[in-house]
Amino acid sequence: MMESGVPVCHTCGEHVGLNGNGEPFVACHDCNFPICKTCFDYELKEGRKACLRCGNPYDENLLDDAVKASGDRSTIAAHMDKSQDAGIHARHISSVSTLDSEMTEDNGNPIWKNRVESWKEKKNKKKKTSIKVEIEAQVPPEQLMEDKPAADAFQPLSTVIPIPKSRLAPYRTVIIMRLIILGLFFHYRVTNPVDSAFALWLTSVICEIWFAFSWVLDQFPKWYPINRDTYIDRLSARYEREGEPSELAAVDFFVSTVDPLKEPPLITANTVLSILALDYPVDKVSCYVSDDGAAMLSFESLVETADFARKWVPFCKKFSIEPRAPEFYFSQKIDYLKDKVQSSFVKERRAMKRDYEEFKIRINALVAKAQKTPEEGWTMQDGTPWPGNNTRDHPGMIQVFLGYSGARDIDGNELPRLVYVSREKRPGYQHHKKAGAENALVRVSAVLTNAPFILNLDCDHYVNNSKAVREAMCFLMDPEVGRDVCYVQFPQRFDGIDRSDRYANRNTVFFDVNMKGLDGIQGPVYVGTGCVFNRQALYGYGPPSMPSLSKSSSSSCSWCGCCSCCCPGKKAPKDPSELYRDAKREELDAAIFNLREIDNYDDYERSMLISQRSFEKTFGLSSVFIESTIMENGGVAESANPSTLIKEAIHVISCGYEEKTEWGKEIGWIYGSVTEDILTGFKMHCRGWRSIYCMPLRPAFKGSAPINLSDRLHQVLRWALGSVEIFLSRHCPLWYGFGGGRLKWLQRMAYINTIVYPFTSLPLIAYCTLPAICLLTGKFIIPTLSNLASVLFLGLFLSIIVTAVLELRWSGVSIEDLWRNEQFWVIGGVSAHLFAVFQGFLKMLAGIDTNFTVTAKAAEDAEFGELYIVKWTTLLIPPTTLLIINMVGVVAGFSDALNKGYEAWGPLFGKVFFSFWVILHLYPFLKGLMGRQNRTPTIVVLWSVLLASVFSLVWVRINPFINTVDSTTVAQTCTSIDC
Repeated sequence: MMESGVPVCHTCGEHVGLNGNGEPFVACHDCNFPICKTCFDYELKEGRKACLRCGNPYDENLLDDAVKASGDRSTIAAHMDKSQDAGIHARHISSVSTLDSEMTEDNGNPIWKNRVESWKEKKNKKKKTSIKVEIEAQVPPEQLMEDKPAADAFQPLSTVIPIPKSRLAPYRTVIIMRLIILGLFFHYRVTNPVDSAFALWLTSVICEIWFAFSWVLDQFPKWYPINRDTYIDRLSARYEREGEPSELAAVDFFVSTVDPLKEPPLITANTVLSILALDYPVDKVSCYVSDDGAAMLSFESLVETADFARKWVPFCKKFSIEPRAPEFYFSQKIDYLKDKVQSSFVKERRAMKRDYEEFKIRINALVAKAQKTPEEGWTMQDGTPWPGNNTRDHPGMIQVFLGYSGARDIDGNELPRLVYVSREKRPGYQHHKKAGAENALVRVSAVLTNAPFILNLDCDHYVNNSKAVREAMCFLMDPEVGRDVCYVQFPQRFDGIDRSDRYANRNTVFFDVNMKGLDGIQGPVYVGTGCVFNRQALYGYGPPSMPSLSKSSSSSCSWCGCCSCCCPGKKAPKDPSELYRDAKREELDAAIFNLREIDNYDDYERSMLISQRSFEKTFGLSSVFIESTIMENGGVAESANPSTLIKEAIHVISCGYEEKTEWGKEIGWIYGSVTEDILTGFKMHCRGWRSIYCMPLRPAFKGSAPINLSDRLHQVLRWALGSVEIFLSRHCPLWYGFGGGRLKWLQRMAYINTIVYPFTSLPLIAYCTLPAICLLTGKFIIPTLSNLASVLFLGLFLSIIVTAVLELRWSGVSIEDLWRNEQFWVIGGVSAHLFAVFQGFLKMLAGIDTNFTVTAKAAEDAEFGELYIVKWTTLLIPPTTLLIINMVGVVAGFSDALNKGYEAWGPLFGKVFFSFWVILHLYPFLKGLMGRQNRTPTIVVLWSVLLASVFSLVWVRINPFINTVDSTTVAQTCTSIDC
């Protein structure tokens, strides 16, 4: 269809048609956004008279023609029916022609050619028969009019809402102005050295250049921010017709946990319950819980959870409550009777709350029992030893608790499937932590249910919006938008954070500013949880609309990623191993792509056409799993024997299954970093996929975040360490993925920013030390300012402020969130990021893994009591040192100015300003370090120390209790003394 040259409507996927002059219909002449006449008329009917892409108003002539044509609705309906039939017919012809052109190329694989040609001949009779049956079984026109879907079924399931130009144009203008001012500023800085403090001046210039580079990497990926809106009602109209089975796609949920003593089973249970109670067809939902610690506590708590779900799920769906995690639903401080009209609600809610409290007691009893492990190990109820007593040496375990043929709820209705999975672990094997556990779930779910989409959640992230999956399906099931979408990422939202968000736990600037900017390029990065994947993207395939890499790709320009025409005479040779990997991926992509284009296939016969050997080298030795990988729409193959599926699922989670395969290298979650999420999303974007950012009004998922200072720093340390590992690996965005040219430049810039930001800690800690050194030595990093220099400094500060204000304007982020983000950027930069750089180099280059211990010193039993816990860790040393030397520097600066008189106060102002800049940014750290301090505000303590020191120096300088001595008398006295 893409090769025919006929534009395709971006809304409905059909041809746009021709206008009165015989030319393709064009609604917007500014951006040539492809939309057919039918969809264009519907947009006008809904009152939308501006282009969906660029926002410019439509041509007035088109609007007049549309108004004239709006009188004859029956004609429009007939045209819609014809266009649909023509579109389907065109797709069939285009599919066959594309297949023929693919298979008749000289460089095609003869084995594939022979297999597909013989298969096509065998299918010709079936195809002709099916066409004949379709003609004979045509529905009468009257019945066709009755069964015709609602108009909403033909409308787009989502729309892009561009940021208004009135907000975006000034923002971009200020960014360019700031870039120009930076150039002039660095010209002044470099051409005006400070000879008396050359080392300090050189250090400051190097730091400022790095900060400017970091700002460019962070700023320009936000050049095209967009918003999106979804239409869940249209999704239902299209795929959930009354009286027919739901056609919504199935979804496999992954919940991962390791240690139930650190990740409370009650929290995991709430996550599972919120999944089972989703507003989604029960036969389309399967929940897989990965217990990577093989803990009997996790297994027993899941047994209790499955039993309680039989009561909780029907209660949620009957009264449409939100959220559907019981712990958070019952703890809400709201009027729970709002919008409730059923008289039985209060009675049933009280009974359900009592049942949940009893459920909590049973879970707490299990936790208390698990605190001390018996010497002989744990024993199950039937008396047999628990297989996971040795967490490092145990077999794979799978238990299906709920399902389509399993236990039903108390009303007799079916429940979603709930599966417990603990993969096999043996000494001497690499298990790859969370990434390995997620890949095991991918294989198990493919064997048992094989849903086309996968949603992964951390065990502490529950479903806060029961329609969250429907929000994602508005993108993934849209025939035009969803074809090239590898995943839909939701923002992370958190409960239990202090009101002021002292340590920027919400990450509001990242989720509401940076991610919106990336959504306008190639899509947001994958952040590890709250993400709905296209299963085919996880298998390493490229997007359907993206052509496979040509064999001449080895001569592509290593800088621009395009063909050699942009760099005439220069051909960059590729690494042989990379050529081999590209060739293997092309072979698999070509096989799947060609077979997708064949009409009226059945999945079993198509799977027989695939080279079994090449798939085994890629996916492993499981014929059932290999067959599932080419079932694009999911579902278990008809050839699979249900009685052997569990046995096959145990096989695919064995510890040696991934050996000599592409798991963790090219398919699934990618290994090689503790932040496997960034790496996995990066590989998908390099293949040409795009991702989508979905921000529903009601947050889709909510989780918990560490509000304690030390815990927060260790969380940031882990993220920064993963970035350093990627920087030192072959997947570094600085040099990986240039061959195909599928990763957009601004997207690459964003990924580069995610791996180099920890290195900002080195210039940052040096820059935060400079003010104190200047105050203690009396020197400064800037020479005496001229008028031009003053204008440059003023312009730079104003551009920084205006950029921030305009960014707040289009993103909706508050100024407090922006300030907290800036503060923690400094706090994390001089502590966790610094340690991550050194730890990353030790781990990747020397193989030394360093751990930092956290020790709790004090705690208080109060609201947000954890916020005031003081836990000593090595990460606290650098920022504490910076605070002390800057406060000492301020005191020493004032002392020196008092001794030297008026002429010293001018230079003192600049030095003290920079020193206070450091102290203000580190203030939340100081507040956390001092704890509650008997509820005396930390700011009072800080200012008291500073002011007391300054006034003491002034007091000493004035000497009020010492009589003033005449200088002449002193001189005469000194003359008589032989010094």
